[in-house]
Amino acid sequence: MKVLVVGSGGREHAFVWKLSQSSRVTKIFCAPGNAGIARLAKCIDIKADDVDSLLNFAKYEGIDLTVVGPEAPLTKGITDAFIKEGRMIFGVNASASRLEGSKVYAKEFMLKYGIPTAEYKSFTSYHQAEEYIRLKGSPAVIKADGLAAGKGVFVAETAEEAINALNVIMKDKAFGDAGDKVIIEQCLKGEEASFMVLIDGETILPLASSQDHKRIFDNDEGPNTGGMGAYSPAPVVTKELEEEIMASIMDPIMKGLAREEIKFRGVLYAGLMICDGKPYVLEFNCRFGDPEAQPILMRLESDLYDVMKATAEGRLDQVNLRWKDATSICVVLSSEGYPGEYAKGRVITGLDSFKGRDDVFVFHAGTAANDNGEFITTGGRVLGVTALGSDIKTAKENAYKAIEKIHFEGMHYRKDIGDRAINRE
Repeated sequence: MKVLVVGSGGREHAFVWKLSQSSRVTKIFCAPGNAGIARLAKCIDIKADDVDSLLNFAKYEGIDLTVVGPEAPLTKGITDAFIKEGRMIFGVNASASRLEGSKVYAKEFMLKYGIPTAEYKSFTSYHQAEEYIRLKGSPAVIKADGLAAGKGVFVAETAEEAINALNVIMKDKAFGDAGDKVIIEQCLKGEEASFMVLIDGETILPLASSQDHKRIFDNDEGPNTGGMGAYSPAPVVTKELEEEIMASIMDPIMKGLAREEIKFRGVLYAGLMICDGKPYVLEFNCRFGDPEAQPILMRLESDLYDVMKATAEGRLDQVNLRWKDATSICVVLSSEGYPGEYAKGRVITGLDSFKGRDDVFVFHAGTAANDNGEFITTGGRVLGVTALGSDIKTAKENAYKAIEKIHFEGMHYRKDIGDRAINRE
């Protein structure tokens, strides 16, 4: 079977890596891919949101399954276009992707179907939003309505910080049209967790739990990023809490989707805040998280091709996911300056140190190869060093020992990924 993976980040490298282990997969293409992905798949020079070109390529090459990683092509309707032409694709349609594409829509959906979330108000007027901030006070969370690569969320401890965030989103247009509308919501305090499920329209199948680290610096300080690390499983998601998440969040979502006549086939990611043992939804994504996909797929024993194909065909009731009895942790290595303007073209060394190891894998995100065949940095998030261990402490030790062998000028990473889980033990 031929597979086309759409995207160029660490999540897509994890897809390619796991799909390459399937006995059913004969060839993998990735559009546009990156230098690490190129070691396992043929990279195609097509942008991830160029729906027409991707569809034409899938037809020409006879692709059996297309797997969509990032959110942009989903909101642009890639799934609808492929299905219309009879092409099998793993990823939600444009209607379903609105749960991620518009935070206002997602909030209205949650309110309508009784899904626990923070109190909020939405605004299209800067002046009304500023007035509300001054009236309501702080702390508060300011969010751009549309897609902003994980950077459009600001947790403001003071009214001044909240107004500065408002300026960045609505006046400076740092996220373009995504900032035409904003949400100002109650700042929930607790512990975050990522809970992802597969949905095929009828059946809902939970994936392993995980926990992301959004802030750029240790101790959850600094601006939000696309994610600086993650681990799986997340000890905060106990069996009892998982049952609560399924009952109070996922079941109402399924009922709401049915009532709205939205056919959802793909991944639903709920970013949660656990407050006093109760889960509240911070956001929905309609695809695998990045970097959460990396540690989750390191632990997955089931054939990913079979799982994705069953989701696309509406056969999830026939799937029984199998997981390694191990913990996995991913630590993101980022470029100097990220999540702001960052340096590019820095040579990366040490990546060949892990050949033949099955407990450590380095997933590429923002990389390319120069004329000398060396790996160089091209993105804000460059690499995701992902390791397995018998427990979170061992997995963390394996990951950070691996990082010691990697170098590029200006390399930055958090030193505390996994500490929350270790402190729980």
